Amino acid sequence: MTFNQLKKLSKQSGNDLPVIRVALLGDTATQLLATAIKGMGQYRNFNIELFEADFNQIEMQFFNKDSELHKFNADFTIVFQSTHKLLGKKTKDRLPLIKEILNSFKGKIIYFNYAEIDDSVFGSFANKLEMSFVYQIRKMNFDLMNLAIQNSDFHILDIASIQNKYGRNFMFSPAIYASTEMILSIDCLPIVANRIFDIICASKGNFKKCVVLDLDNTLWGGIAGDDGLENLKLGHGLGIGKIFVEFQEWLKKLKERGIILAVCSKNEESTAKEVFEKHPEMVLKLDDISVFIANWENKADNIRKIQSVLNIGFDSIVFMDDNPAEREIVRQNLSAVCVPELPKDPAEWLEFLYGENLFETVSFSQEDKERTKQYREQVERTTFEQSFTNETDFLKSLEMECEVEDFTKFNIPRIAQLSQRSNQFNLRTVRYSEADIQNLSNNENYKNFAFSLKDKFGDNGLIAVVILEKRSKELFIESWFMSCRVLKRGMESFTLNTIAKYAKENSFEKITGEYLPTAKNKLVENHYKDLGFVSLGAGKFELKICNYAERECFILSKEIE
Repeated sequence: MTFNQLKKLSKQSGNDLPVIRVALLGDTATQLLATAIKGMGQYRNFNIELFEADFNQIEMQFFNKDSELHKFNADFTIVFQSTHKLLGKKTKDRLPLIKEILNSFKGKIIYFNYAEIDDSVFGSFANKLEMSFVYQIRKMNFDLMNLAIQNSDFHILDIASIQNKYGRNFMFSPAIYASTEMILSIDCLPIVANRIFDIICASKGNFKKCVVLDLDNTLWGGIAGDDGLENLKLGHGLGIGKIFVEFQEWLKKLKERGIILAVCSKNEESTAKEVFEKHPEMVLKLDDISVFIANWENKADNIRKIQSVLNIGFDSIVFMDDNPAEREIVRQNLSAVCVPELPKDPAEWLEFLYGENLFETVSFSQEDKERTKQYREQVERTTFEQSFTNETDFLKSLEMECEVEDFTKFNIPRIAQLSQRSNQFNLRTVRYSEADIQNLSNNENYKNFAFSLKDKFGDNGLIAVVILEKRSKELFIESWFMSCRVLKRGMESFTLNTIAKYAKENSFEKITGEYLPTAKNKLVENHYKDLGFVSLGAGKFELKICNYAERECFILSKEIE
């Protein structure tokens, strides 16, 4: 996207799009950045309601409780304090200000870190001198990262990395700065605005979960079936072979942070798997792949099979293939799937993909590291289920056991992450940060449940959350969200049995719920109706406890702590 394209988009109404309220504060001119943000919002399917503070009003807007910022009640507040404004000043004064903002302001903040300016006062010796501007800026960015670790609602917009990739001359125009106070160049505004929305979308649960990979000339050079194992271009020496090794190493890191890897290749399965099993230079192994499909069928159809097994949205999938024709077929048939237009030369792939920033996230938990294992177990369950003609017998055979607990310091990160990731099975689609979950755990007006499920194939981890607000004799389900990995296994009934048991034991007379439709949660449109709730109209439902009979399910319960 160019800035002019974003400018045109910014003028569109977007009345039919979800609304996001964004506040923008800066110590330099931000008018064109505001235009880019509004335009990029349209491009990313959001209607942006934007509050742009007057020039250099950051402190006033944050610390005055009657300010326009506080009245605006933004979903995301963007703060751009430029490196230029620190020239000739003490950078150490900036960090206490940011800490004070975080202590006094409740809400999600996207804070620009500091693009480096080498003032050449000390030359290379600046790296050895704490008083040098280069040293201070690098230390400031390090301190910002530590602040972000401690504050789940504080997100870093890494403009320093963007400048490292594209260059300072691309990011900054001295002539324009002199006449306009504008730090960011016109050309870089679309890139910066896109990174802002990477963070916003990840916070809203819109992010990529899976990479579907071609094999021949994608994971290695050459065609396994024609060239033979020993002639494939794959290795650490000079030449294109090392490029494929480095590409696999990057994919391996994605897998280790929780991105699912799948294979979709036109190939004989035995030939394709032989490379994983026997080639000494393969970084990726079969255990790294959650779903492996190698046949001669249409790739779009095979991606549909992968999506069905993993039970994720098509818009969560990235398809990587060296062949432009195959990429176009997938684009034409599966428009929601992200299909990067890989450069012709594989040597350029990684730098291209780094710039695309396809795998933004706002959280990372221990459970992410187990995701490939969990999805491989899901494939085993799916295969196992096909041997049964009776669903009840299948569910009994799984030997399921569910542990139910309150919110604890150990599960809070995963609960917040699941709230951000769950789109299809999410009745009200409320997103929670770790701080939000911590507050709920300490609030006596709420009762919270976290559900973890095991079966004979493995541990699914924490897969469902219910947040109940106590309203006199009523329990209102503020949130009920669940991983789609465990659909159709009786968890819905088990969860309601748990809620109803708590309601009876604590003299609540009814349970009420609400369904707020989104573009992605139609799956649970009839959820409350199917569970025996009575519709009250306008998406609201009610269940009288006196009439409740425990629903059948085949899940053993661990005692609630």
